[in-house]
Amino acid sequence: MAVVQGVKERVHLPIYDAARVKPEEQLGEVLDSNTLKFFVDVQGKTKLETNLQAAGLLPHFNTFEARAMRVVVSDLPAEFPAEPTATPDDQPVTDGDDKPLGFDTGTGKVVTGTNVTAANSITASIELGLSDLIDLLQQARDSNDGTVDIPMGDDFIKEVHVGTTALNDAQIGLVTDAGGKITLADSDLEDLLYSNEFDDVRPPDEQIEGNGGSAKLLSKVIYNTVTTLYVGEKVMIEMPTWFFPAGAGVYSENGSFTTHGEPNPTATFRFAEPIFIDKQQNFRVEIVVPDSDTLKELQQIYGPLLIWVVLDGYMTRDVQ
Repeated sequence: MAVVQGVKERVHLPIYDAARVKPEEQLGEVLDSNTLKFFVDVQGKTKLETNLQAAGLLPHFNTFEARAMRVVVSDLPAEFPAEPTATPDDQPVTDGDDKPLGFDTGTGKVVTGTNVTAANSITASIELGLSDLIDLLQQARDSNDGTVDIPMGDDFIKEVHVGTTALNDAQIGLVTDAGGKITLADSDLEDLLYSNEFDDVRPPDEQIEGNGGSAKLLSKVIYNTVTTLYVGEKVMIEMPTWFFPAGAGVYSENGSFTTHGEPNPTATFRFAEPIFIDKQQNFRVEIVVPDSDTLKELQQIYGPLLIWVVLDGYMTRDVQ
């Protein structure tokens, strides 16, 4: 449609941009320095991530009057990669009553009780990836006795042995039918997770806790960062991120979800005087992590994670 010359319209049209961490990836892949920049790199982003068409510029010859600024942090369950893996020492195989199982190679039968000796006792080797390890640790912590059982038919089981002899599939089937399993304590799983193999990929403790740690994780982001709005390379406001509540997001009375502030558009920061962004004027928002130790912790956070910055206000544009 043709532009109506000399006529402008003023519409309530917030602008937003997001930093995104994909599932099974860490924030460190996006936050490689101590600064997250918004409204700077908008190419290749979806509508969920930004509604800008050009980096740091308003569309066409529009102007913008910013009345409020919000920082919104998603609260989605983390997804961890399968790699790397860890292989602990062989574990004893027990039955449903936690009694050791043995295998008599002479009769080809599973034995229990006093018939189990050091020579015929069954052990199993397992291999756990990062995602499996965290999942099992959460299950063990949630259990009454701090343990988790892995049945013989599980994919975690790599080999089943009697002494140094590996059992074949048919023999393993007999062990499975006898209720064979291995039991891991939460302390064993913690030792694995905090071993050297996982130093570079281990998530922060808040994500290892599961949903119960989401409030702590959000607090770590909000209370350890500083947010700055630049217009034409001039600082318009600079404050710790807690100063800019989201005023949006999921709300649950039972505490299953955590948001940065009350999900109410009025419960957010508003500028005392509007901030004007002129046509073709550069602008951006930066979220900085000043402390290097905190930066290292935040870089360990796993996605899916979205951090939005929203400038809420009025767009003045040509009428078509």
